[in-house]
Amino acid sequence: MNHVSKIAASLLLALAVSGCTGTAMKTQQLDSSQYTVIGHSEATATGMLLLGFIPIKQNNRFVRAQTAAIQAKGGDAMINTQIQENWFWAWVLTGYTTKVSGDVVKLKTAQ
Repeated sequence: MNHVSKIAASLLLALAVSGCTGTAMKTQQLDSSQYTVIGHSEATATGMLLLGFIPIKQNNRFVRAQTAAIQAKGGDAMINTQIQENWFWAWVLTGYTTKVSGDVVKLKTAQ
């Protein structure tokens, strides 16, 4: 292996090992005295992997779906959260649709 091939192989290995990280969904442990339930809501968000390794809106789809579900009801947080995921395949990409549902709550202000 020549010097250029070794560098290229090292860079490829570094990219493969580093991977991608997603944004974590924020959940809170709330006591029922801290909120008022507004109602049930759900929302979806889709992300894709182009050519199996190039993420497009992939890593934050859980947070996007949760945020959309909370905002749809004008709330502050979500309890009793459920997550469902479906995927689809096309010639050059794989898509992942995440659905977040649960009860949206409005937090009570401390007095």
